[in-house]
Amino acid sequence: MEVEICTVGGYNEVGKNMTAIRVDDEVILCDMGIFLPPLVDLQLEDQEKKGFSSPQLVKIGAIPDDSVLEDWKNKVKAIVLGHAHLDHIGAVQYLAAKYRAPIIGSPYSLQVLKAILEDDHIILPNKIIPTPLDKKIKLTENIDLELISITHSTLQCSIVALHTKKGVLLYATDFKLDNQPVIGNKPNYKRLRELGESGKVLLCICECLYAPKEIKTPSESVAREMLKDVLLGVDNKDKAIFVTTFASHLPRIRSILDFGKRLNRKVIILGRSMNRYIKAAEKLNLIHYSKEARIIPYKQEVAKMLLEIDKHREKYLVLCTGNQAEPGSILDKIVNGKLQFTFHEEDHVIFSCKTIPAAVNIANREALENKFKKMKVRLFTDIHVSGHSGREDLRDFISMIKPEHLIPCHGEASMEGAFNDLAVEMNYKTGKTIHIMHNGQKLKLDF
Repeated sequence: MEVEICTVGGYNEVGKNMTAIRVDDEVILCDMGIFLPPLVDLQLEDQEKKGFSSPQLVKIGAIPDDSVLEDWKNKVKAIVLGHAHLDHIGAVQYLAAKYRAPIIGSPYSLQVLKAILEDDHIILPNKIIPTPLDKKIKLTENIDLELISITHSTLQCSIVALHTKKGVLLYATDFKLDNQPVIGNKPNYKRLRELGESGKVLLCICECLYAPKEIKTPSESVAREMLKDVLLGVDNKDKAIFVTTFASHLPRIRSILDFGKRLNRKVIILGRSMNRYIKAAEKLNLIHYSKEARIIPYKQEVAKMLLEIDKHREKYLVLCTGNQAEPGSILDKIVNGKLQFTFHEEDHVIFSCKTIPAAVNIANREALENKFKKMKVRLFTDIHVSGHSGREDLRDFISMIKPEHLIPCHGEASMEGAFNDLAVEMNYKTGKTIHIMHNGQKLKLDF
């Protein structure tokens, strides 16, 4: 059996994830993500991505350059999405239609995708097929698909397992080993160990984002305690409280709702992206946040609500967009006078997130924080734990699944190098069983 990997995107940067896996004459595409910094730059220039064609978005580096797959185009049998983050599904609307293949993922991942397509008035010719986690389905005569449950920072995240006649090919990007998740179950260790003990894991394409960090990434329950300390352990009587986090981080939002209730404050959720991720989960009966909070996605209603909050700030806890100080987010609009709300001295603004390490995000956050400091607002930053595996999680994961070959993904050169060093410690051989790849390259493996 001949296996060939084409590392389309996500091998030079953190984001823009897309990988093609060819098994003999059949190709499976894993993920079609965007790279956010170029899109933030477009917004800073007051340009909309909707006005750009796919080739233009490829040119500025916002979506993967899949021209390298031209000779494989007619062999593609499925587009498989591992989870619902934009750096994994955000380019589907631009790239999927050129492949005569269904789009497959967990029910939640595909519900988010449908919401994005609907918002942007996109109709794709591809069939969209939700599949349950932890069950095998047949993709072709020679390949079965299994989405193995894993923990990350949104719902129904998976490790993609392609079962072939010779063994299993794993695509494991965006995960951590969380033994105390706030929502949902622990990783499916039983299944991962079964695969490792079978000795049939031929290859694992594995995220390397935190490979340089010699840590086990803390559980989401730790972030919950950090939020509890700030929201319940600091005097906020008569002060406005604004919290921002990643819109897709439904476990974090669960904690914010719980502590808002304990403060006897009504939680108000502002922003279209917050609404999109929450409503997608509610349609599947995974959560019921609308019963506990008022969700306001649209500008006119947001403006009215902020006027009410301004008058009675002690009654509300506001959860809103703007964790990266993105242009057009709620926090950005407030501090730049596009939405009316007056922050008072010692009001609380809580960033339950980290700054994504791209130059544009760092600059935007610094500018936003400086404006808050001039208002003498109390800032609480980095109230967060990551959704990505640290070096010691990666070590445990590799030990569990025992792959013959490894390819690091979802990272820059320094991260791939750190992953390589870890693999060498674990008796893999650089260039023989651990392979460093870059965007647009192909690697053949015979089994």
